[in-house]
Amino acid sequence: MVFRSEEMCLAQLFLQSGSEYDCISELGELGLVEFRDLNPSVSSFQRRFVSEIKRCEEMERILGYLLREIQKTHIAVPEEDESPLAPPPRQVLEIMEQLQRLEMELSEVARNKEKLQRNLLELTEYTHMLKITRTFIHSRSRHEALGPQYEEFPTMETDSVSGCTGMQRLGAKLGFVSGLIQRVKVEAFERMLWRVCKGYTILSYAEVDENLTDLDTGEISKSVVFLISFWGDQIGQKVQKICDCYHCHLYPHPENDEERADVLDSLRTRIQDLNNVLHRTEEYLRQVLQKASESAFSWVVQVKKMKAIYHILNLCSFDVTNKCLIAEVWCPVSDLANLRGALEEGARKGDATVPSFVNRIPSSDTPPTLLRTNKFTSGFQSIVEAYGVGDYREVSPAPYTIITFPFLFAVMFGDLGHGIVMSFFALWMVLTEKQQKKKRSSNEIWETFFSGRYIILMMGIFSIYTGLIYNDCFSKSLNIFGSAWSVKAMFTNQQWTNKTLQTNSLLTLDPNVTGVFTGPYPFGIDPIWNLAVNRLSFLNSYKMKMSVVIGVIHMSFGVVLSIFNHLHFQQKFNVYLLFLPELLFLLCLFGYLVFMIVYKWLAFGARDSSQAPSILIHFINMFVMQGKDLAPLYPGQTGLQIFLIVIAMLSVPVMLLGKPLYLYWLYRGGKGLRRRRGYERVRRVSEDDTSAAASYEDDDEDEGLDEMPGREALPKEFDFGDVLLYQSIHTIEFCLGCISNTASYLRLWALSLAHAQLSEVLWGMVMRLGLRMTTRVGVVFLVPVFGLFAVLTVSILLVMEGLSAFLHALRLHWVEFQNKFYHGTGLKFLPFDFSLLPSVFEQDGLL
Repeated sequence: MVFRSEEMCLAQLFLQSGSEYDCISELGELGLVEFRDLNPSVSSFQRRFVSEIKRCEEMERILGYLLREIQKTHIAVPEEDESPLAPPPRQVLEIMEQLQRLEMELSEVARNKEKLQRNLLELTEYTHMLKITRTFIHSRSRHEALGPQYEEFPTMETDSVSGCTGMQRLGAKLGFVSGLIQRVKVEAFERMLWRVCKGYTILSYAEVDENLTDLDTGEISKSVVFLISFWGDQIGQKVQKICDCYHCHLYPHPENDEERADVLDSLRTRIQDLNNVLHRTEEYLRQVLQKASESAFSWVVQVKKMKAIYHILNLCSFDVTNKCLIAEVWCPVSDLANLRGALEEGARKGDATVPSFVNRIPSSDTPPTLLRTNKFTSGFQSIVEAYGVGDYREVSPAPYTIITFPFLFAVMFGDLGHGIVMSFFALWMVLTEKQQKKKRSSNEIWETFFSGRYIILMMGIFSIYTGLIYNDCFSKSLNIFGSAWSVKAMFTNQQWTNKTLQTNSLLTLDPNVTGVFTGPYPFGIDPIWNLAVNRLSFLNSYKMKMSVVIGVIHMSFGVVLSIFNHLHFQQKFNVYLLFLPELLFLLCLFGYLVFMIVYKWLAFGARDSSQAPSILIHFINMFVMQGKDLAPLYPGQTGLQIFLIVIAMLSVPVMLLGKPLYLYWLYRGGKGLRRRRGYERVRRVSEDDTSAAASYEDDDEDEGLDEMPGREALPKEFDFGDVLLYQSIHTIEFCLGCISNTASYLRLWALSLAHAQLSEVLWGMVMRLGLRMTTRVGVVFLVPVFGLFAVLTVSILLVMEGLSAFLHALRLHWVEFQNKFYHGTGLKFLPFDFSLLPSVFEQDGLL
């Protein structure tokens, strides 16, 4: 972690033909540079390495198919500890051929397997159909031939002379259609048969006991076997069409029981053979996938790296004369030596006769912002960057946030017991972080907690500290050093008697009586305040003043940090025209308020506390110039307050007009080239308070300006109105913000009070009920009571209250602290790093 972003430079890479692939591969492994697109006007489909990218996408398609098949068979893909390097170009075709052969083999085996499964399903359905329709036929044989079961047909009456029905005299033949249909379609299917066939059919159906799988959809559903009896070919054609519309699986119906038995025996044999063949096919497929899974992870990483390399090569421009690729990169100045070493290693691997080299070039573009972090500081840096990425080389709030953020959180969350629970939870995540990273959980809430484990640990530790200061542990106080207040002294000095105890429900300890108050508690709040009736009033006053003191110190520190930006970017005029007026305005008003708070604590003791004046009334009278009738807080108070008010009021016009008038004078007053050049520099760094360009210029460039008088003829236009409007907005925001921001820090008091009261209510309404029972049953009853207390403590006080305090601490840093010096309008440095590249297979859950 550094206090400002690293110094960056723009460099040209000259990559010799034949070694450019290996050079980019080395840079991707190290993650040193961010590439710029030198072909912004060229379409993605017209770039040089489009065919190679298409080849990589084809390999990704094959790998996706392979990983889905591996996932279907529940085979784990082993991951290597070390990421494989990008394969050289000559091995790309070999990997492509391996994947294509594997795809063809898997496709053929998968097609055979699917074909066998369809045949097995058809034979199984046919077997069920034969067994169930046999029951239909046997149930009908119990009735008389062509008897009551055909009562629905109006022309079925038997002729007494010939013994034939009307349909038989017309030459109609009785037919059967049998098959299977899904259970959900049976009712509609039956209605359609009745409406279309005018009742000249008989439908019998029964549900299959076994669940059958639909190979097209993969769903397991219930099926129904049906048998349709009909007269005539025309009716049979209609029945056939209806069955096709409802996607029925039709099978031939045997004419007699002998044929049915023969078909069933044949089906049993074929099903057994199919099961054996299908089992061997699945075993072979599993062996192929098992072997492929051993190399799948390497292939995925290699293809991802290859595709990324060719994408980067498409950003480069091709120099035909020099036979090389030219790339432009942003690189940290401290990594230039490593960059040259990576190019040398790439040239060695590519067997290039001419080495690749780096050429550092000047640029007026704003460099990206790079702040190096580790696993501890990355969480705090994320908090800062959620507000905005810092400008190039401006002061970073992250190092200070490591301390101030958990401290402000703990001021609102201060409880020893809750802090210990939070610390142990975070410590468990820290100690098991390697195992947790390997699991790669897809739960977003858990990932959020895990990524902020060090923040939670720091918040827990600081909560333990503030809990000791507040002397609050699950709403109870700890009497570690013994109370400094003594009741015995009240009786010794005849202040209290037995009659006093009998006639008064509330008693007041008088610290003015000798021996009652022996001195302050060694650390934190005296535990006797936990028993006091006026405890809330005392803590409210204490925490309210503490919040104001902390807030003014925090804001003043933010204003002080702005001076480092002004000095670093060579804007000394901002020190006098912005920094000093802002600091004087803040300290003369609210710094004086902190002074009065501390002075009142020190100047008034227990004996004269009743004579202590109200700080709030004195502070209000300071602005309205009244209060002569009130007793002063200290001698010479009125004169000092008038002086501070005058200084604060004079700071406002300096903030408002100082910078615009200075820039206007610098533009109009100077005629020399160096003065004009000085205006140009000031103007560039002042338009939007972004100062990357000026700090990035080299001294050589400044010296070269003295030798180029032609530039004086092209001065940039100065708009005094724009500068004045921007400075007016800034001045109004700062002056009003000092008031609102100071009041905003009172949330420290409010949330601390709310947390303490919720903790006390939870103890009184839950835990105290279990502790009041003194019988043996009470011990058993205490177990569920403690369980309920623990659940409510974690869910309400730790999670909900913790999240609330976290958000409020976040707001105090973003709005009240960072806006005093941090602009957050920069561009984040995004290096070309293989480890940072997303994988489509991980996003799809295939890896």
